[in-house]
Amino acid sequence: MSAAGPPPKRQFRGFWLATVANLDWPSRPGLTPDAQQAELRGWLDLARQLRCNAVVVQVRPSADALWPSPYEPWSAVLTGQQGTHPGYDPLGVLVDEAHARNLELHAWCNPYRVANHADPTRLVAGHPARRDPEWVIAYAGRLYYDPGQPAVRSFVQDAMLDAVTRYDVDALHWDDYFYPYPVAGETFADQASFAAYGAGFDSLAAWRRHNVDLLVAQMSDRLRAVKPWVRFGISPFGIWRNAATDPLGSRTNGLQSYDAIHADSRRWVREQWIDYIAPQLYWHLGHPAADYTELVRWWSATVSGTSVELLVGQSTYRVGVAGQDPAWQDPAELSRHLTLHHSYPQVRGDLQFSGKDVRADRLGGVSRLVADHYARPALVPVAAGRGGVPAPGSTPPPPAITAATRTPTGVRLDWLAATGATVPTAYALYRCPGTDAADPTAFDDARHLLATVRATGTGGSFTDVTAAHGSAYTYLVAALDRQHRESPTGPARVLAAGSDAFSVIVDNGTPGGFTASAAWGTSSWSAGRYGADYRFTSPQPVSDPAWFTVTVPAAGSYRVDVWHPAASGYHPAAPHLVQTTTGLVSRPVDQRTGGGRWRELGVFALAAGRRPVVGVSRWAPAGGHIVADAVRLTRVG
Repeated sequence: MSAAGPPPKRQFRGFWLATVANLDWPSRPGLTPDAQQAELRGWLDLARQLRCNAVVVQVRPSADALWPSPYEPWSAVLTGQQGTHPGYDPLGVLVDEAHARNLELHAWCNPYRVANHADPTRLVAGHPARRDPEWVIAYAGRLYYDPGQPAVRSFVQDAMLDAVTRYDVDALHWDDYFYPYPVAGETFADQASFAAYGAGFDSLAAWRRHNVDLLVAQMSDRLRAVKPWVRFGISPFGIWRNAATDPLGSRTNGLQSYDAIHADSRRWVREQWIDYIAPQLYWHLGHPAADYTELVRWWSATVSGTSVELLVGQSTYRVGVAGQDPAWQDPAELSRHLTLHHSYPQVRGDLQFSGKDVRADRLGGVSRLVADHYARPALVPVAAGRGGVPAPGSTPPPPAITAATRTPTGVRLDWLAATGATVPTAYALYRCPGTDAADPTAFDDARHLLATVRATGTGGSFTDVTAAHGSAYTYLVAALDRQHRESPTGPARVLAAGSDAFSVIVDNGTPGGFTASAAWGTSSWSAGRYGADYRFTSPQPVSDPAWFTVTVPAAGSYRVDVWHPAASGYHPAAPHLVQTTTGLVSRPVDQRTGGGRWRELGVFALAAGRRPVVGVSRWAPAGGHIVADAVRLTRVG
């Protein structure tokens, strides 16, 4: 992770929790309401433990519902009997429990699947598919609603929109099932619907694509009219079309969802009917027919210039499973996927499929991904607004910390929301080591992001159990609205150091604290220097760093700050080196600006003992003088 720079502040992180066939939750039908809710809380606790900020839960798996729907029966995954009340409101509990953990809840619905069998008499009496049998088509041993009938499209929208209007969900989410995937020797018998409604289309395939497009566009409009802040996301099959078929397609050779299942996912993006797209890129890096690298490139290019966010569906279910490609026997495969994303800023996050595979953590692949990429909490990206039109509302005013108190379990923070037109939905808590004001640019990433907390009442509280006893900290809190727009932080609350606090400054003039070759000159020209003078050199591709030597009193986490004068003729990316317990870490510093004050490099794990800890390297492209002036280490944990 160190090579990729500071952790991102905004990154969508989550996993799918499938209910169809009791794939993830409930673990089996017929559990008591208490047992089902206990399992659900376990899944949400896991999401929080992994520093996720969302869960995508299947609440309408097969033309049925996990809430008291006036349109469709209770799902059989709850009790084992379709239409039987489970004794509680699963979606209501789900929303409350997710939000209590400040997790977004994306309500996952399948639009057209009716049953994973082909016998309508097995459906509960009064089921819409029995009431209106002309809506239903049997195909390959399953029952589907006919997407070509306007009445069907209207009905399934009504059924899904009921969950959105009645519950405080954060998004409506669809998977990749519209028209069914083709099965050899089977025919999807919608010829009568084509004859009735297909005028003006020269092919059945074009008409079917039009039907899916209508469903997406109509739901987009209806959702915006009812709750414009609720995101609309779709997770299609990962390949739209192959370049050999269409020059706009990806350099792949796999099933084409545009042709096979009539899903024109590229159009949904370019028309900006949706807020996010989460293509299921269920292949490994270097796959011969569908290279993960190529598909990330293609989808990144596809969303460019639109308001649509790109999330990536990850095939966690392949890791460590016998019979999968050898790449999936490598615990680092998933982590490498997210490392690739650093080259594509269009990628705003990931979804793992599915919950049971995340929990299984085969080969330690999920743990590796979390350690490499989820080391800090992250905020959900700000919703751009469908079609580039933001949802109404404004950023809430900054909150005020009323107390920061040491307790036996950590540091308890209490704060009050400010009065304003926008009521906060959540809060972002920041912790900076030491008592000095942090470099403002340090809040552009997640290095100081301590936690996020759901808003309740007129304020909030949080206990920082990771605070080191006696260390000095500065705490700040910002408010977030439901679109994740963030207020400025309120006034900082400083917690003074205790007996085990440690902070030391080493200047280039500190005896025994600085070493550099003759290539490093000495100057006192800039008034922004620390102390009497500073050292400077020209960039060269040579190993000739200047080093600051520090006696580190004990192994632990230390914040490293650097001080330098600034000038337009100094280097835009002066390499700074830190000797950590896991190796040498490099951080670039733009020395053209921000001089005359402490600037944070980051928090690093350091070993005890006296040695060169922080270096300034000459190994950089041409671009101005490189300066070494002073460093400061502050123990934070």
